[in-house]
Amino acid sequence: MAVITAILVVALVASAASFMAWQQQLWVRQVSNLNEQAQSRVVMLAALQWARSILAQDARDNSVDYLQEGWASALTPLPVEGGELAGGLSDQQGLFNLNSLVREGKASASDLAVFRKLLELLQLSPELANAVVDWIDPDADVTYPGGAEDMDYLVLDPPYRAGNQPLTTLDGLARVKGFDADTLERLRAFVTALPQPTPVNVNTAPAEVLAAAVADLPLDQARSLVASRNRQHFKDLADFRARLPQTVLQVNEAVLSVDSRYFLASGHARFGRAKVGYAALLERETTAWPKLVWQKNI
Repeated sequence: MAVITAILVVALVASAASFMAWQQQLWVRQVSNLNEQAQSRVVMLAALQWARSILAQDARDNSVDYLQEGWASALTPLPVEGGELAGGLSDQQGLFNLNSLVREGKASASDLAVFRKLLELLQLSPELANAVVDWIDPDADVTYPGGAEDMDYLVLDPPYRAGNQPLTTLDGLARVKGFDADTLERLRAFVTALPQPTPVNVNTAPAEVLAAAVADLPLDQARSLVASRNRQHFKDLADFRARLPQTVLQVNEAVLSVDSRYFLASGHARFGRAKVGYAALLERETTAWPKLVWQKNI
């Protein structure tokens, strides 16, 4: 009995010691992971500072933004001590800004025409534009056809009210009538949500956005214009008008520009086993240090 008791005691002590060692190893791994995540976040913040400095320098160099400039070059994975950093900048004013649809509390007819044409080019219903207007504008009047206000959203499960304010991010469209996951994904490469109404930068806009912004410009000719732009950017809107096809009779310069104010910085930072993806919207005013509008991990 004494021998059996001794064996059981030894087995119990060995099991307890093994469990304690495993718990300690797990704790050490957790601490290591937290440390590496913190290091990754520090590297990410350094990347954002780099992006802001690039934009500030670009504003000092010239007042035109185009895709052959240094800011538009993606940062290939760059080794840092214990990890890597990758990322880049994209011009958000090369996309159609959904918040331009409502100006001073009222629907903007010119911007609404641009968005409707863009929807048609993407083979989506132009009535979706009215749903976005109703989501953003402050009133409770339904815009027909396709619009929606509180009464349309309160019958859903779960119920909610119309936003009645500008979109913060593009993902906010998921709550707007008519915008399912497929529709949102099709739009993602062509639209954005910026804090205030903005013109479309003709130097960075995709062909679809250019064709939508210029009423008489067919999509195939917009693609030719993009190919020409890649060889020589538009110096100003007069240069842009001069290079348009002769069939284009009217250009609304109020919705166009050759410079940009909002840029998206995105990428990832890795340190050890921890990897942090990031996205941040930056606002640049002339030559001032760009401001951080919002930032999120992805």
